[in-house]
Amino acid sequence: MYFIRVCYHGADLYMKGELRMIRTFATHKIRRQRELTGSLWKFSPCQGEHKGEVYQVVTPCCWESHPKFVNYRGEGEYTTVFEAGGTIRLEFKGVSHTAAVFLDGREIAGHYNAYTGFDSIVKNLASGEHTLTIRADNRFSEDSALHIPNDYMSYGGVSRPVVLEEVDDLYIRYVHVTPYRDGGVWKAKLEICLKNISEMELCTEVRAELAGKTLEWGSTAVPPDGETIISASETFQDIRTWTPEQPDLYEVRALLIREGRETDDLTDRFGFREITVQDKDILLNGEKLEIRGVCRHEDHPQFGCALPFEAMAADLEQIKDLGANSVRTAHYPNDERFLDLCDEQGILIWEENHARGLSEEDMRNKNFERQAEQVIHEMIGAHYNHPCIYIWGILNECASDSDYGKDCYRRQFELIRSLDDSRPCSFASCKFKTDRCFGLPDVVSYNIYPLWYHDTPVDEYLDDLYQWIQNETEGKGKPFLVTEIGAGGIYGCRNPRHSKWTEEYQAETLEKQLTAVLDYKDCSGVYIWQFCDIRVSDEWFGGRPRTMNNKGIVDEYRRPKLCYEVVRRKFGQG
Repeated sequence: MYFIRVCYHGADLYMKGELRMIRTFATHKIRRQRELTGSLWKFSPCQGEHKGEVYQVVTPCCWESHPKFVNYRGEGEYTTVFEAGGTIRLEFKGVSHTAAVFLDGREIAGHYNAYTGFDSIVKNLASGEHTLTIRADNRFSEDSALHIPNDYMSYGGVSRPVVLEEVDDLYIRYVHVTPYRDGGVWKAKLEICLKNISEMELCTEVRAELAGKTLEWGSTAVPPDGETIISASETFQDIRTWTPEQPDLYEVRALLIREGRETDDLTDRFGFREITVQDKDILLNGEKLEIRGVCRHEDHPQFGCALPFEAMAADLEQIKDLGANSVRTAHYPNDERFLDLCDEQGILIWEENHARGLSEEDMRNKNFERQAEQVIHEMIGAHYNHPCIYIWGILNECASDSDYGKDCYRRQFELIRSLDDSRPCSFASCKFKTDRCFGLPDVVSYNIYPLWYHDTPVDEYLDDLYQWIQNETEGKGKPFLVTEIGAGGIYGCRNPRHSKWTEEYQAETLEKQLTAVLDYKDCSGVYIWQFCDIRVSDEWFGGRPRTMNNKGIVDEYRRPKLCYEVVRRKFGQG
């Protein structure tokens, strides 16, 4: 159980009504902050038979959770009223999938992609009551290169929290901490980004506190309508390292001091841990990692992709009960509260940008490169400090077998490394013996489905693929991961023949798959596809019974299938 202290002055969080959770820890003591979601908003569809009708809905939410809009594709407007004045920052942690934001009828922001956040600064807002409207759009079109009909659902709505902050003209935009070891001694590089939204140069003193150390910068100038990044490196003694077994966390707190007064602050968390690649191994603090993971979509039959905190925590309890030590966030950045929980509980995360199954034609969409790179910028910028994230992934099962696709992969890996060179990166391929991109990532990763999509024995298929990588590709000598493996099974479907789609066939297949992969000495680990059954786009369907991807270890309501105990046993829990 986590609590956030509430008080009006010098607040970590203040609001009228119920207390809601923005993060699992307080990020501010000086900057006043409150969540606008977590309450009833008005929702109105912009198209269809119910156009213009007004409904009360609790946010965050996906409109597909409402009985009248289970299959609605279009635009919908979410409206709330709040009181504020002065300069405010509105942060939108997730709107699915295209957003236009209006304050008192004036458009103040726009954003594409459901799974990353964005913000808007409003200056000199008159004190009083104001109306906020978010127009969300979940339609597929040529303007959307990443949200396309797919093997998962693109929901519509305000799917993650909306937060209001009161800020000065000069505030802290982010704090990034990069821990590393030098000669067996822990060090950390600290970067603090200062944002000036005024039309004149402003100066401030800066202080940072982390792991028992205080760092200070004298008068620091920030240009008008610009940013300044200050940095420092420091050595630390008597540090508790972050490991899955002992996930010790530290806070970093940055403060701005102007004319002797503390005017802004920002707190984040990090862990002293280091991820490296050495020959065929992925190392955490110098120790070889052996991944026992599951792929997980943010999807629930009651909540769509707007899972409440309690549902995230319940998912993690089942994942830990399976014996898994890692989650792959298929196929997009996850809610930061889920990552907070993984930081606290020592669950390793493969997080990837948003793209799944794009053909070369899809990747030639005029918006593809810009939209994909935007996701990378927003994902790494927001989630940089999470120690649970041990690897960045991109472009799941896209056109890595083409020259054009290879150029796209190369550019995106270059961007990731320019933003964060402290973690390895990879992509999950499904191109059997045709992939051209294995010279680009640090880790070679494959999605394979022997005994499901074809009848090749698992050990034979896996060895054939691995030997090809070693002998005929630039992936030779790199760590190797199986990032998807599994079989479909419909909950409650059982028969004596153990035919496909039965729980019996799924359990027997996973037993054979996991045995072969976990026994393969050159494999660094496996992610099972997938944790739970999920809804797929009606427009995509792809032959999925129930219009669901039914390969979950549990069904969409988190009821265990027969394979649950198989996974527990193979992951060392049985």
